[in-house]
Amino acid sequence: MTDQHSFTIVLGPEQQQTLSGLLRTGNYRPLTIPHALVAAEGPDCRISLYKSGKCLVQGKGARDWVEFVLEPQVLGEARLGYEEVRQPEVFQPHIGVDESGKGDFFGPLVISAVYVDERLVRLFRDMNVRDSKTITSERKALDLDEAIRRAVGGRFALVAIGPRAYNRLYASMGNVNRILAWGHARAIENVLERVPDCPRAVADQFGPKRQIEQALMKKGRKIKLEQRPRAESDPAVAAASIVARAGFVRALQQLGQQLNVTIPKGASDAVRAVAVQLVKSKGAPLLLDIAKCHFRTADQVLAEAGSSRAALGPDGQAVSKPRREEPS
Repeated sequence: MTDQHSFTIVLGPEQQQTLSGLLRTGNYRPLTIPHALVAAEGPDCRISLYKSGKCLVQGKGARDWVEFVLEPQVLGEARLGYEEVRQPEVFQPHIGVDESGKGDFFGPLVISAVYVDERLVRLFRDMNVRDSKTITSERKALDLDEAIRRAVGGRFALVAIGPRAYNRLYASMGNVNRILAWGHARAIENVLERVPDCPRAVADQFGPKRQIEQALMKKGRKIKLEQRPRAESDPAVAAASIVARAGFVRALQQLGQQLNVTIPKGASDAVRAVAVQLVKSKGAPLLLDIAKCHFRTADQVLAEAGSSRAALGPDGQAVSKPRREEPS
């Protein structure tokens, strides 16, 4: 029996209505959680239902609540303990791939691939390896990353595309999804160096599957590639999301040490303020080495610092402004 204390279950519209009614009328204490449609505290657990349809259950009593409340009253079926019957492919050898830093102005784009087999899947579930976006503590993410690396030995890969290389790739490819496909393919190929017979790789859906397939080289041409929404529910992808996030966090920390400033994540006003300060003190060309310059944030920073994209030189001008698929 696993001691897992966190579960993420995707609910349909009717199931969301049923859960909302249950949490509002049952013996639960209402909670306010950012971006949650409804949230409440139950017996030794916290339940949050998000706009995406994801229901997140966390706490010491999470498993009991899922088994004895959510499954019979909302899902109408038993799932926990029947994973091997319902999803046998999850326990079969495969590679999971995920990335971190795509929506962050500062720092690299980090892509990780992690191999799992039946033993590792069971171990990861006991370790509570899950989608890194549900882990609120950076320290916890870093600790899990170290545990995952120890568990898989060398059967993982980390591809970090630093800002200078990222900006150069964007200037030539003109599309974030193409960069992601290239990075995913490299990570898969690197794991296949250690596990050449692995039959399958799983990744989140971010663009046409052929983009990754076309970027795969000789070793990866025979692997079956699966892309699907919310792929982080797969234990290999969840592990890759943690390894990628830890790699990104460490890269931001190192960048902050080099510049003697705290580097924030995301693309918020706080991010822009730090970037303006750095441009004013060290010059506009620095942006090419520390930030993803196709973000609209780059133009805002340059304007606030009394500069322009021309100050970045030819390389900076070649990095076009954001298109619809990129964060702003």
